[in-house]
Amino acid sequence: MNATQPALTAPPGLGEERQALLRQLVDGLEPAQLYWIAAYAAQQAAHPAARPVPASAVRLTVLYGSQTGNARRVAERFAAEAEANGLPVRLLRAGAYPVRELADERYLAVVVSTQGEGEPPDDARGFVEFLASRRAPKLPKLHYAVLGLGDSSYPLFNAMGRSVDARLAELGAQRLAPLAEADVDIEPVAGPWTEGALALVREKLTRELPTASVTPLRAAPTRPQFHRDRPFPAPVLANQRIVSRHADRDVRHVELSLEGSGLRYAPGDALGVWHRNPRVLVDTFLAVAGLDGDTETVHDGKTQPLREWLARERELTRLSRPLVQAVAARADSAELRIALERPEALKELFDSHQPIDLLRAHPADWDADGLVAALRPLTPRLYSIASSPQAVGEDEVHLTLAVVDYHAHGERHLGAASRWIADADEDATLDVFIEPNERFRLPADGARDVIMIGPGTGVAPFRAFVQARQQAGGTGRNWLVFGNRHVADDFLYQVEWQQALKDRALHRLDVAFSRDQAEKRYVQHVLRERGAELYDWLSGGAHLYVCGDAAQMAKDVHAALADIVATHGGKSPEAAQAWLSERLQDGRYARDVY
Repeated sequence: MNATQPALTAPPGLGEERQALLRQLVDGLEPAQLYWIAAYAAQQAAHPAARPVPASAVRLTVLYGSQTGNARRVAERFAAEAEANGLPVRLLRAGAYPVRELADERYLAVVVSTQGEGEPPDDARGFVEFLASRRAPKLPKLHYAVLGLGDSSYPLFNAMGRSVDARLAELGAQRLAPLAEADVDIEPVAGPWTEGALALVREKLTRELPTASVTPLRAAPTRPQFHRDRPFPAPVLANQRIVSRHADRDVRHVELSLEGSGLRYAPGDALGVWHRNPRVLVDTFLAVAGLDGDTETVHDGKTQPLREWLARERELTRLSRPLVQAVAARADSAELRIALERPEALKELFDSHQPIDLLRAHPADWDADGLVAALRPLTPRLYSIASSPQAVGEDEVHLTLAVVDYHAHGERHLGAASRWIADADEDATLDVFIEPNERFRLPADGARDVIMIGPGTGVAPFRAFVQARQQAGGTGRNWLVFGNRHVADDFLYQVEWQQALKDRALHRLDVAFSRDQAEKRYVQHVLRERGAELYDWLSGGAHLYVCGDAAQMAKDVHAALADIVATHGGKSPEAAQAWLSERLQDGRYARDVY
């Protein structure tokens, strides 16, 4: 069981043997599965004659594919409200769904996000691939509803939601409700979709259920005291630069106190941070737009000074399609209208410009209400946690982050959250919450070998992994592959890794410093050089983890892994890709990329 869970006293009559069986049953299960077991046990106690719902029975199945936790949260709420309405429900991560049951499903709700270049989240990849394959069954009996979650700062906005919705229809399923597509401001779309889809499901499903079956299976879940919508003000314990003064980037190690919050985390989880936009960026926005920060501004029924909207509630460093559309309209820009019609041009724009660049390049007559409406809502930033509670204590959490600060288009550009955190001194607090990441967990079996690939700040969760493995005293080997620019300037946590090697908490360390030689060398080059040994570890059951940049690093690493499996496993390129896909599905290959 998770080491962060409190010990429970066994009830009377539950002997040692049954306790052992119970521990064996729940080991490795996800929260939603544990929750179902608890609710089912409670139902059996209240209704001894009740029986489990057969796989082919009439019920609502709710699937989610989530990369950052948003789709999981929406799906959990949807399932809880369905049960509160008396419907039999099962809630599953898409990667845990037994696809052989799809042919017999009658009612299905899918909440799926899109990541990167129109790709599925890792925990839904297998389901999406099955659905698109020739093995997918015809689905004339199925009624379904799909909610897609996306980010309009990516050209292929909500590609997965659209793909799943279209494919289910192509297989003969009937839409209960039209596809709904949410941007980063999820609730305005998710709320009405939940309400409408549930009403339609209840209307149809209850006609097929015996009256006795229409009873809630579980109570609505209780939220912790502090969560995404009510963050905890965590005092800053330490905030230090961990690269040399000559390094071309500022990287910080930050320690925060969680004392009194009740928040608990496990290695692999993320810490969400709600930030304020830097004052200098807000002032620049006001100057470029020609607006007064004290102007009372109304949006969605809320009135406050424009400066407060820009500082606390609007996204100022990330472009979105609606903002490009608004600027194109106000500035009457043919260039932007053309970019909106060409995905590659739009992607290039998103990759190279911040919102302030767009406003400078395409001057327009802005009013305060219009500017706030055009900018998308501020969202929290998620940082992979760089500590294990077993090592630093449950009331402390550590982060590793690079401070965004660069020049482009003749101007200095600052990160929003990274600058906010870097400027926090030891008298400050940061508003935080825990974002669980069940897909990115250490194996329950401490004898398993672990391979960790984390260039740059992607090494953060592996600091937590090594700490946890050392505290647990497992016998499995730990191999870290780390990369950065210069060994002398930004070898993050170098002293800790060297000590871990001495203590045998780390059994192997390979590094790639890209700019210490004429030809750049990255972690994927190290992997290919160590291909035979890497495949030997993997074929022996090792778990593989990758953390860091999704745009390029994760793709290059995946391509290197496919080549290694093909070369050293004697497989065709297609078989090697299939082998890696299987590892993604069985949890032995996990990625935390952003």
